[in-house]
Amino acid sequence: MAKVMGLTGNEAVAYAVKQCNVDVVAAYPITPQTIMVEVISQYIYDGEMDAEFICVESEHSAMSACIGASLAGARVFTGTASQGLALMHEMLYIASGLRCPIVMGVANRALSAPLNIHGDHSDMMGSRDCGWIQIYSENSQEAYDWTIQAFKIAEDPRVLLPVSVNIDGFILSHCVENVVVLEDEDVARFLPPRKPLITIDPTKPITVGAICLPDYYFEVKFQQVQALKEAYNVIREVNREYEKLSGRRYDFVEAYAMDDAEAAVLCLGSTAGTAKVVARELRKEGKKVGVVKPWVYRPFPEESIIKALGDVKAVAVLDRACSFGAPFHALCSDIIATLYRHGKDIKVFNCVYGLGGRDITPMEIRSIFEETLETARSGRVREYIKFIGVRE
Repeated sequence: MAKVMGLTGNEAVAYAVKQCNVDVVAAYPITPQTIMVEVISQYIYDGEMDAEFICVESEHSAMSACIGASLAGARVFTGTASQGLALMHEMLYIASGLRCPIVMGVANRALSAPLNIHGDHSDMMGSRDCGWIQIYSENSQEAYDWTIQAFKIAEDPRVLLPVSVNIDGFILSHCVENVVVLEDEDVARFLPPRKPLITIDPTKPITVGAICLPDYYFEVKFQQVQALKEAYNVIREVNREYEKLSGRRYDFVEAYAMDDAEAAVLCLGSTAGTAKVVARELRKEGKKVGVVKPWVYRPFPEESIIKALGDVKAVAVLDRACSFGAPFHALCSDIIATLYRHGKDIKVFNCVYGLGGRDITPMEIRSIFEETLETARSGRVREYIKFIGVRE
């Protein structure tokens, strides 16, 4: 059984956390994530959730507390955004290096300076190589579904890595949508209590996080590399099991109208929804366009990307963050490297959009599609990097 609730993205993540029987939540408020952990604290106060809520003085401390709780064997959650995630940066590497299966909700927001509280992907892209599994949601339903799956992925003995579930700040975090939620008992069957392999215990002392010099450090990092490779199989297994439970299908990548597409837009998060609407309109005009939306950004799903792109001749990659001074921006750099590695001759150009929460309109996305179609026809890229909507 399932029921429909009107939830914001923040509330959808919080409701999923409640159903996942989390033991410890350590968090510090920051816009636009605050409501996520505020709702969780209310669940705990009202007795709807049997968990310890740790109020801390900063996001750095929040992640530190999560690491300690996770090492003690607890199922752990936190949430943050923007400067909070940046302040956590040091501890993100420690969480993954110590193999702590923490789940974190991130309401993606621009980084200062100048101060901006609205949504872009600068915060998580700034920590994209921190060793976390990273998932991006298009809507509140996906945020709910991926949060439940994230705990199962993170805690799998083959993985034991932290997971971030990303939702676009304000666009998803504060907007109410219909979300189909599962019954508590169904989630409990899907996600039984955590069974940690190793825990810290004063009665059985072990060493955790000790200094690791050149004779062993490399091997520890290589184990993390291997764990992210193992995550491919685990994510797919969890997706299939969740589909049987919920009827909703997830994968590394969603391909929309890509069967015969000649040109495509590739993007993360909520923008994919608008891109699909525009693609549908262009399809009615006889234009063969499609949308590719990676759900999973780390580990980067090379094979799924190649399969989704199929026989397209051109693709526009949309980045909602800047990689200052780089030849291309983060997502596009990964796509170009993937195409090169797989010997695919697809013309690519990069669009930077939506920084600081600036809207990208259907008209602007239509113009991107039109340019991608022209690139497919001519075989020439007119401009490798475009800044969409910037006032020059």
